[in-house]
Amino acid sequence: MTSKLASCLLSKLADHVTTPLNKVTVVGCGQVGLACVMSLLAQKVTRNLCVIDVDEKRTEGEVLDFLHGSNFLDHPTIIGGKDYSLSINSRLIIVTAGVRQQPDETRLNLTQRNADLMKIIIPELVRYSPDAIILMVTNPVDIMTYVAWRISKFPRHRVIGSGTNLDSSRFRFLLSQKLGVSPKSIHAYIIGEHGDQSLPIWSGINVGSVNLKDINPDIGQTNDPEKFGEIHEQVVKAAYNIIQLKGYTNWAIGLSCIPAEGQHGIDNDVYLSLPCVVNSTGITHIVKLNLTIEERDRLRKSAEEIYKVQSEIEF
Repeated sequence: MTSKLASCLLSKLADHVTTPLNKVTVVGCGQVGLACVMSLLAQKVTRNLCVIDVDEKRTEGEVLDFLHGSNFLDHPTIIGGKDYSLSINSRLIIVTAGVRQQPDETRLNLTQRNADLMKIIIPELVRYSPDAIILMVTNPVDIMTYVAWRISKFPRHRVIGSGTNLDSSRFRFLLSQKLGVSPKSIHAYIIGEHGDQSLPIWSGINVGSVNLKDINPDIGQTNDPEKFGEIHEQVVKAAYNIIQLKGYTNWAIGLSCIPAEGQHGIDNDVYLSLPCVVNSTGITHIVKLNLTIEERDRLRKSAEEIYKVQSEIEF
Protein backbone atom coordinates (compact mmCIF):
# COMPACT_ATOMS: atom_id res chain seq x y z
CA MET A 1 0.00 0.00 0.00
CA THR A 2 1.53 3.30 -1.05
CA SER A 3 1.61 5.90 1.74
CA LYS A 4 0.27 9.43 1.26
CA LEU A 5 3.81 10.79 1.73
CA ALA A 6 5.18 8.46 -0.96
CA SER A 7 2.46 9.52 -3.42
CA CYS A 8 3.33 13.18 -2.81
CA LEU A 9 7.04 12.45 -3.27
CA LEU A 10 6.96 10.17 -6.32
CA SER A 11 5.26 10.19 -9.72
CA LYS A 12 4.40 6.61 -10.68
CA LEU A 13 5.29 5.47 -14.20
CA ALA A 14 4.94 1.67 -14.04
CA ASP A 15 4.21 -1.26 -11.73
CA HIS A 16 7.02 -3.38 -10.37
CA VAL A 17 7.24 -6.74 -12.15
CA THR A 18 9.39 -9.56 -10.83
CA THR A 19 11.16 -11.90 -13.24
CA PRO A 20 13.65 -14.75 -12.84
CA LEU A 21 15.74 -13.55 -15.76
CA ASN A 22 19.06 -11.96 -14.87
CA LYS A 23 21.06 -12.10 -18.10
CA VAL A 24 22.87 -8.85 -18.93
CA THR A 25 24.25 -8.02 -22.38
CA VAL A 26 26.86 -5.32 -22.90
CA VAL A 27 27.10 -4.00 -26.46
CA GLY A 28 30.54 -2.58 -27.16
CA CYS A 29 33.84 -4.09 -26.10
CA GLY A 30 35.65 -0.78 -25.72
CA GLN A 31 36.93 0.71 -22.49
CA VAL A 32 33.47 1.73 -21.24
CA GLY A 33 31.92 -1.63 -22.09
CA LEU A 34 34.68 -3.51 -20.29
CA ALA A 35 34.31 -1.21 -17.27
CA CYS A 36 30.60 -2.08 -17.20
CA VAL A 37 31.37 -5.81 -17.35
CA MET A 38 33.87 -5.56 -14.50
CA SER A 39 31.46 -3.50 -12.41
CA LEU A 40 28.63 -5.99 -12.95
CA LEU A 41 30.87 -8.89 -11.98
CA ALA A 42 32.60 -7.21 -9.04
CA GLN A 43 29.30 -6.07 -7.54
CA LYS A 44 27.70 -9.47 -8.25
CA VAL A 45 24.78 -7.89 -10.09
CA THR A 46 24.62 -10.94 -12.35
CA ARG A 47 26.47 -14.16 -13.07
CA ASN A 48 25.11 -14.42 -16.63
CA LEU A 49 26.80 -12.02 -19.04
CA CYS A 50 27.04 -11.53 -22.79
CA VAL A 51 29.39 -9.14 -24.64
CA ILE A 52 28.66 -8.10 -28.25
CA ASP A 53 31.10 -6.27 -30.52
CA VAL A 54 31.93 -6.18 -34.24
CA ASP A 55 35.53 -7.06 -33.37
CA GLU A 56 34.85 -10.72 -32.67
CA LYS A 57 38.48 -11.72 -32.09
CA ARG A 58 39.04 -9.07 -29.45
CA THR A 59 35.71 -9.80 -27.79
CA GLU A 60 36.54 -13.49 -27.46
CA GLY A 61 39.89 -12.54 -25.97
CA GLU A 62 38.33 -10.24 -23.39
CA VAL A 63 35.76 -12.91 -22.46
CA LEU A 64 38.53 -15.47 -21.95
CA ASP A 65 40.44 -12.99 -19.80
CA PHE A 66 37.41 -12.51 -17.56
CA LEU A 67 36.73 -16.25 -17.40
CA HIS A 68 40.30 -16.91 -16.29
CA GLY A 69 39.45 -14.84 -13.22
CA SER A 70 36.29 -16.87 -12.51
CA ASN A 71 37.64 -18.09 -9.20
CA PHE A 72 37.57 -14.51 -7.93
CA LEU A 73 34.20 -13.61 -9.53
CA ASP A 74 31.83 -16.30 -8.24
CA HIS A 75 32.24 -18.38 -11.44
CA PRO A 76 30.06 -16.38 -13.85
CA THR A 77 28.82 -17.53 -17.25
CA ILE A 78 30.24 -15.14 -19.89
CA ILE A 79 29.82 -15.42 -23.65
CA GLY A 80 30.85 -13.03 -26.39
CA GLY A 81 31.05 -12.42 -30.10
CA LYS A 82 29.58 -10.32 -32.89
CA ASP A 83 26.35 -12.29 -33.44
CA TYR A 84 23.39 -10.56 -31.75
CA SER A 85 21.67 -13.92 -31.28
CA LEU A 86 24.04 -14.44 -28.34
CA SER A 87 22.08 -11.76 -26.47
CA ILE A 88 18.82 -13.71 -26.58
CA ASN A 89 16.56 -13.39 -23.51
CA SER A 90 18.58 -10.62 -21.87
CA ARG A 91 16.92 -8.87 -18.93
CA LEU A 92 19.15 -5.79 -19.23
CA ILE A 93 21.06 -4.51 -22.27
CA ILE A 94 23.76 -1.89 -21.78
CA VAL A 95 24.68 -0.10 -25.01
CA THR A 96 28.15 1.46 -24.94
CA ALA A 97 29.01 1.11 -28.64
CA GLY A 98 29.62 4.33 -30.51
CA VAL A 99 32.10 6.72 -32.06
CA ARG A 100 34.64 7.86 -29.50
CA GLN A 101 34.47 11.48 -28.44
CA GLN A 102 37.55 13.38 -29.60
CA PRO A 103 39.43 16.00 -27.53
CA ASP A 104 37.48 19.29 -27.45
CA GLU A 105 34.54 17.70 -29.28
CA THR A 106 31.15 18.33 -27.65
CA ARG A 107 28.81 15.42 -27.05
CA LEU A 108 26.18 16.98 -29.30
CA ASN A 109 28.54 16.81 -32.30
CA LEU A 110 28.43 13.02 -32.07
CA THR A 111 24.67 12.88 -32.57
CA GLN A 112 24.02 11.81 -36.16
CA ARG A 113 26.98 9.43 -36.43
CA ASN A 114 25.91 7.50 -33.37
CA ALA A 115 22.22 7.71 -34.29
CA ASP A 116 23.04 5.94 -37.57
CA LEU A 117 24.85 3.24 -35.60
CA MET A 118 21.81 2.75 -33.35
CA LYS A 119 19.67 2.06 -36.42
CA ILE A 120 21.75 -1.10 -36.86
CA ILE A 121 22.19 -2.13 -33.23
CA ILE A 122 18.83 -1.53 -31.57
CA PRO A 123 16.58 -3.58 -33.94
CA GLU A 124 18.81 -6.63 -33.49
CA LEU A 125 18.70 -6.32 -29.70
CA VAL A 126 14.91 -5.94 -29.73
CA ARG A 127 14.60 -8.96 -32.01
CA TYR A 128 16.29 -11.29 -29.53
CA SER A 129 15.24 -9.66 -26.23
CA PRO A 130 11.82 -7.99 -26.70
CA ASP A 131 11.21 -7.75 -22.93
CA ALA A 132 14.58 -6.28 -21.96
CA ILE A 133 15.42 -2.95 -20.34
CA ILE A 134 17.80 -0.88 -22.47
CA LEU A 135 20.39 1.24 -20.68
CA MET A 136 22.13 3.71 -22.99
CA VAL A 137 25.65 4.92 -22.25
CA THR A 138 26.65 6.03 -25.76
CA ASN A 139 27.10 9.81 -26.06
CA PRO A 140 25.41 12.20 -26.37
CA VAL A 141 23.54 10.00 -23.93
CA ASP A 142 20.37 12.09 -23.53
CA ILE A 143 19.69 12.10 -27.27
CA MET A 144 20.90 8.54 -27.85
CA THR A 145 18.45 7.36 -25.19
CA TYR A 146 15.66 9.10 -27.09
CA VAL A 147 16.92 7.55 -30.34
CA ALA A 148 16.96 4.07 -28.78
CA TRP A 149 13.42 4.56 -27.50
CA ARG A 150 12.18 5.70 -30.93
CA ILE A 151 13.83 2.81 -32.75
CA SER A 152 13.00 0.09 -30.19
CA LYS A 153 9.35 1.15 -29.76
CA PHE A 154 9.70 -0.03 -26.14
CA PRO A 155 7.60 1.54 -23.37
CA ARG A 156 9.27 4.66 -22.01
CA HIS A 157 10.03 3.14 -18.62
CA ARG A 158 12.18 0.41 -20.24
CA VAL A 159 14.64 2.73 -22.03
CA ILE A 160 16.91 4.70 -19.73
CA GLY A 161 20.35 6.29 -19.88
CA SER A 162 23.45 6.81 -17.74
CA GLY A 163 22.56 10.52 -17.67
CA THR A 164 23.98 12.82 -15.00
CA ASN A 165 24.57 10.29 -12.25
CA LEU A 166 28.25 10.51 -13.16
CA ASP A 167 28.05 14.32 -13.03
CA SER A 168 26.37 14.08 -9.62
CA SER A 169 29.10 11.73 -8.39
CA ARG A 170 31.77 14.17 -9.55
CA PHE A 171 29.80 17.01 -7.93
CA ARG A 172 29.67 15.23 -4.56
CA PHE A 173 33.35 14.33 -4.71
CA LEU A 174 34.42 17.93 -5.41
CA LEU A 175 32.09 19.24 -2.71
CA SER A 176 33.58 16.74 -0.27
CA GLN A 177 37.07 17.99 -1.10
CA LYS A 178 36.04 21.60 -0.43
CA LEU A 179 34.09 20.81 2.74
CA GLY A 180 36.42 18.17 4.16
CA VAL A 181 33.74 15.48 4.61
CA SER A 182 33.04 12.11 3.01
CA PRO A 183 31.16 12.13 -0.34
CA LYS A 184 28.81 9.58 1.25
CA SER A 185 27.67 12.27 3.69
CA ILE A 186 26.70 14.65 0.88
CA HIS A 187 23.33 14.60 -0.90
CA ALA A 188 23.62 16.71 -4.05
CA TYR A 189 22.32 16.34 -7.59
CA ILE A 190 23.08 17.59 -11.04
CA ILE A 191 20.10 17.24 -13.37
CA GLY A 192 19.24 18.02 -16.99
CA GLU A 193 21.70 17.32 -19.79
CA HIS A 194 24.80 15.19 -19.32
CA GLY A 195 27.04 17.91 -20.68
CA ASP A 196 27.61 21.64 -20.85
CA GLN A 197 23.97 22.53 -20.05
CA SER A 198 23.77 20.42 -16.88
CA LEU A 199 22.13 22.01 -13.84
CA PRO A 200 23.43 21.78 -10.24
CA ILE A 201 20.62 21.92 -7.67
CA TRP A 202 22.25 24.32 -5.20
CA SER A 203 18.97 24.65 -3.28
CA GLY A 204 18.99 20.94 -2.41
CA ILE A 205 22.54 20.25 -1.15
CA ASN A 206 22.47 18.56 2.26
CA VAL A 207 25.31 17.44 4.52
CA GLY A 208 24.23 15.46 7.57
CA SER A 209 20.64 16.75 7.08
CA VAL A 210 21.86 20.38 7.04
CA ASN A 211 20.89 22.32 3.91
CA LEU A 212 23.92 24.35 2.83
CA LYS A 213 21.73 27.11 1.43
CA ASP A 214 20.51 27.79 4.98
CA ILE A 215 24.12 28.54 5.93
CA ASN A 216 25.15 30.28 2.71
CA PRO A 217 22.08 31.70 0.88
CA ASP A 218 24.28 32.70 -2.09
CA ILE A 219 25.84 29.27 -2.58
CA GLY A 220 26.57 28.62 -6.25
CA GLN A 221 25.67 32.17 -7.31
CA THR A 222 28.04 34.69 -8.92
CA ASN A 223 28.13 36.71 -5.66
CA ASP A 224 29.00 33.67 -3.55
CA PRO A 225 32.10 34.71 -1.53
CA GLU A 226 33.27 31.08 -1.30
CA LYS A 227 32.90 30.54 -5.08
CA PHE A 228 31.14 27.18 -4.87
CA GLY A 229 29.96 27.78 -8.43
CA GLU A 230 33.45 26.91 -9.64
CA ILE A 231 32.78 23.32 -8.57
CA HIS A 232 30.10 22.93 -11.25
CA GLU A 233 32.52 24.37 -13.81
CA GLN A 234 34.99 21.64 -12.81
CA VAL A 235 32.27 18.99 -13.21
CA VAL A 236 31.47 20.20 -16.75
CA LYS A 237 35.15 20.20 -17.71
CA ALA A 238 35.93 16.87 -16.03
CA ALA A 239 35.34 14.62 -19.05
CA TYR A 240 37.29 16.91 -21.36
CA ASN A 241 40.22 16.96 -18.92
CA ILE A 242 40.25 13.17 -18.58
CA ILE A 243 40.09 12.74 -22.36
CA GLN A 244 43.08 15.07 -22.71
CA LEU A 245 45.00 13.00 -20.15
CA LYS A 246 44.13 9.40 -21.10
CA GLY A 247 42.14 9.62 -24.35
CA TYR A 248 38.77 8.44 -23.00
CA THR A 249 36.62 8.14 -19.87
CA ASN A 250 35.41 4.71 -18.80
CA TRP A 251 35.30 3.81 -15.12
CA ALA A 252 32.76 6.17 -13.52
CA ILE A 253 29.44 5.45 -15.23
CA GLY A 254 26.00 5.78 -13.54
CA LEU A 255 22.28 5.61 -14.20
CA SER A 256 19.40 8.11 -14.38
CA CYS A 257 18.50 9.54 -17.83
CA ILE A 258 14.69 9.41 -18.22
CA PRO A 259 11.80 10.81 -20.28
CA ALA A 260 11.28 14.37 -19.02
CA GLU A 261 8.20 15.58 -20.90
CA GLY A 262 5.59 16.86 -18.45
CA GLN A 263 8.12 17.31 -15.64
CA HIS A 264 8.83 20.84 -14.31
CA GLY A 265 7.05 22.51 -17.22
CA ILE A 266 9.02 20.68 -19.93
CA ASP A 267 6.79 20.31 -23.01
CA ASN A 268 9.32 18.80 -25.43
CA ASP A 269 9.65 15.05 -26.00
CA VAL A 270 13.19 14.69 -24.65
CA TYR A 271 15.21 12.57 -22.25
CA LEU A 272 16.92 14.38 -19.35
CA SER A 273 18.27 13.37 -15.98
CA LEU A 274 16.03 13.57 -12.91
CA PRO A 275 16.21 11.62 -9.63
CA CYS A 276 14.10 8.50 -10.04
CA VAL A 277 13.37 5.03 -8.71
CA VAL A 278 14.88 2.29 -10.89
CA ASN A 279 14.38 -1.45 -10.36
CA SER A 280 14.04 -4.63 -12.41
CA THR A 281 11.03 -3.16 -14.22
CA GLY A 282 12.90 -0.04 -15.33
CA ILE A 283 11.78 3.39 -14.09
CA THR A 284 8.83 3.14 -11.72
CA HIS A 285 8.75 6.62 -10.15
CA ILE A 286 10.21 10.12 -10.61
CA VAL A 287 11.09 12.14 -7.51
CA LYS A 288 9.14 15.42 -7.38
CA LEU A 289 11.94 17.95 -6.92
CA ASN A 290 11.17 21.32 -5.34
CA LEU A 291 13.12 23.48 -7.76
CA THR A 292 13.51 27.24 -7.55
CA ILE A 293 12.07 29.36 -10.37
CA GLU A 294 15.60 29.91 -11.72
CA GLU A 295 16.36 26.17 -11.63
CA ARG A 296 13.12 25.33 -13.47
CA ASP A 297 13.88 27.93 -16.13
CA ARG A 298 17.38 26.56 -16.67
CA LEU A 299 16.09 22.99 -16.85
CA ARG A 300 13.54 23.96 -19.50
CA LYS A 301 16.24 25.79 -21.44
CA SER A 302 18.40 22.65 -21.35
CA ALA A 303 15.44 20.64 -22.69
CA GLU A 304 14.91 23.13 -25.50
CA GLU A 305 18.57 23.00 -26.55
CA ILE A 306 18.55 19.20 -26.70
CA TYR A 307 15.25 19.20 -28.60
CA LYS A 308 16.70 21.51 -31.27
CA VAL A 309 19.52 19.05 -32.02
CA GLN A 310 17.30 16.01 -31.58
CA SER A 311 14.73 17.31 -34.09
CA GLU A 312 17.38 17.30 -36.83
CA ILE A 313 18.17 13.58 -36.49
CA GLU A 314 17.36 11.49 -39.54
CA PHE A 315 15.61 8.26 -38.57
